[in-house]
Parts: sequence; C-alpha cells; structure tokens
Amino acid sequence: MLVITNELRAAAYQAGWPVLLLLERHGESFRNRVKGGNIYMPDDESAKLIKGVPDHKIELTDEGIRQAIATGAPLRAAYGDIDVAYDSGYLRTEQTRRHTLAVYSPKALAQIKLRTNHLIHERLPGYVYEMTDAEVKQHFPWFEDHWKTSGPFYTTPPGGQSQETVCNNVYRFIGILRKHRAGKKVLAVTHGGTKRAFRFCLEKWTPDQYIENYYVDPPKNCGITAYVFDPASKRLKLVEYNKVYWT
Repeated sequence: MLVITNELRAAAYQAGWPVLLLLERHGESFRNRVKGGNIYMPDDESAKLIKGVPDHKIELTDEGIRQAIATGAPLRAAYGDIDVAYDSGYLRTEQTRRHTLAVYSPKALAQIKLRTNHLIHERLPGYVYEMTDAEVKQHFPWFEDHWKTSGPFYTTPPGGQSQETVCNNVYRFIGILRKHRAGKKVLAVTHGGTKRAFRFCLEKWTPDQYIENYYVDPPKNCGITAYVFDPASKRLKLVEYNKVYWT
C-alpha cells in the first residue's frame, strides 16, 4: 500500500494540492460495446440500439459492472481509504463509482464525501453521436479533412466540443480541488478523453504533446491513473497510468 504520512498530507495542504488523486475511467458501457472500437456507429442496426438514449444516460454493461466491482478491493489495497469521490454526472460514471466503492462497509463509506461535478464529463459528441460512418460522410463531407488539418486537440465535432474545451473544464476542476480538497485523497471517476485532459493539465503538455500521445495507450475501462503530491516540485506527480486491476 502507498503510505501517505501526516507530514506528506500537511505539505500537500500547505501547497494547495490533494495528497493523492486517483482517476478512474468508467467501466465498459453499452455504447462502448455497440461501437466495438469504431469512431462512429458501425452500421444502422447498431445505431438503433442507442437511438433516443442521450450520452449521459448510457449505462454500464454487466461486464462494466464486473470491472468496477473487481477494481475496488485491489485499488483500496494499493492506495488506502479515500476522503472524497467524484463522478461526472453521467450514469456510467455514477455506476462505476458506486460499484468500485462497494468494497467499503456502510460505516466506512459514510466517511467518504460523494460528489458530482459536471466539469469532468466527456466531450460532447454533437450531431454525430448516433450516426454511422456513412451518415457522417453524407451529412458532413468536410469533417474528415477538418480533422486531418486541425487534429484531435482543436477539432470540434459538428454541434459538439473540442478536446481543448474539455481541458479548460478540467483546469477549472483542478482549481476546485486545490481550493477545497488540499491534503485529501481524491478519486474522480470520469471518461477516457477527460483523463487525457487531466494529463494535459497536470503534466503541462503542449497541444502538440497531446496530439503525440493521443493514440498511445488509450485509457482503458476502469483503468486507474494515479498522482501523488511531490514535496520537491510542490505539484502532483504521475506514479501510475492506465493500470487495470480488474483482470
């Protein structure tokens, strides 16, 4: 188990940082399964399966629930008890948080502050949310060239958000942590793109570095990324990236 001493907590509090920040991507969602790794819906039949279900109401699959439950005990063994747990307000992150924390007894769970913050939700996909690849090419024939030109950081899906906007939201969320969670052990259950935004902000990436890392070891379902306060730099330091405990 990572040992968080009172001295380290005090140093983190003095510097205005959480002493530990754990980032967990949600477990496998129904949309993850339907898309099957494709950028858009693979075909019309797949698109029909989520027709009319907004992104924030997409649920976990049974496998996603299993992943979250199986993550709880080893995560607690590795990092100890947490003080605060956030979700993004999306159903799949709320479910993941609840099942990950099921390892705690009711009494121990009552000691954890449970919070929702919409600043850490996924990038809004816009009009292409339910579209197949063929439909995107039909209705937005210019979008592929726009993506190739602008890249994954600045490109804005039609009616949606750019990853730059997600990074700005995460930057604001980190400010909340620094103001209200200094010295605390924090778990934030969020999304794949949002976890990249945390890395951008905490590790001081440039947009070019973001683009370079976009396809490198993509965030896994229930993958854990951990930052611990470093007294030398007086910042959070990455100690674990994309660790899967549920296997």
